This record gives sequence, structure tokens and C-alpha cells, in this order.
Amino acid sequence: MQTTTDTLKKKVNICLSNSSDNSFESIYNRYSQKVYQKCLSMTKDPEIAKDFTQDIFIKVFCKLDTFQNRSALLTWLYSISHNYCLDQLRIHKRMNTEPLPETYMREVIEPDQSDPVVAQCYVLEQVMSTISTEEAALLRMKHEQGLSVKVIGEQYQISESAVKMRLKRSRDKVYRLYNQQVHLRN
Repeated sequence: MQTTTDTLKKKVNICLSNSSDNSFESIYNRYSQKVYQKCLSMTKDPEIAKDFTQDIFIKVFCKLDTFQNRSALLTWLYSISHNYCLDQLRIHKRMNTEPLPETYMREVIEPDQSDPVVAQCYVLEQVMSTISTEEAALLRMKHEQGLSVKVIGEQYQISESAVKMRLKRSRDKVYRLYNQQVHLRN
């Protein structure tokens, strides 16, 4: 057990020094399911739990330098997860929400298909919801937020060529699925 703890401390230190592209990835791979389960136990919604897990790991990545090895990394992650979920649930409770009338719901669910641009956007959003969250996040970072390949690579701690390849594969997948949807509609 001690060697596992020592190995983990080394990975955190390596990750902090930015000398390894896969250190944060190994931390994510090791603990993401546990963080997800914590979020799921608090939210009772798998989709919200997935979103919270991604948000938490972004927060962890940005605050990794504040980890002081006073506790186990998992304890630190659980603390961040617990507090993040509580904060988000409190925010959600404070928001004044009321159900929309059925007529509005039909318009939102089925937009006016007579406008070709609206129809294209609707199909594209449907396709984007079917790809993985990582693929969608990469595409949105590049094409909606306008982030450079270099910045995306730094955020994910992967090489620029890996970012380019993932973007290409994701674009190809979206293009293929989009064309399938368009053919099904015609």
C-alpha cells in the first residue's frame, strides 16, 4: 500500500511539474469512476453526475498545485466533489423555475423546419448529442470557443498532433452522422 501511495505522490508531483503528458490522465483514469459515483449519489441523475465529474476534474486540474499531501488524493477528490455537488445543488434550488406551457415545449422540441439554416442547426445539435462528451468538448473548444490546438493540448496535457488527430476523427464522425441524419429525413 505504501508503494501505491508513493507512486501516486510522484505522479501528482510529475503532473505539477508538467513534465509528463499522461500523469493527469492516469489520475483521471484511476479516480473518475469514484468521483462519478460520488456525484451520482448526490444528484441521483446520471447525466448531471457525468457533467459534474467533468467539471470537478477541470477544477482539480487547475488546482492540483494546492494539493499538499496532507491526506490521500482520493480524500481530497471526495472533498472537492462533495463541496462542488453541494454548491451546484444549492444554486439549482435557488433558481426560480416553472414548467413551460405545452405549446412552447412543442416549438422548442420541433423547431420550424421550413428555414434550412434552422433545420441544419437542429440536425447538427442532434448529432452532437450522440457523440461522446470528450469529442463534443474538443469540437466546441476549437470551433465555438476558438481555442488554439496548442491551448487545447495544454488543457488536456496531450501533444498538438494528438489534438489535431482527435479533432479530425471527431469532425469526420460528426460529418458522417450528419449525412446519415439528412438522408433519413429526406
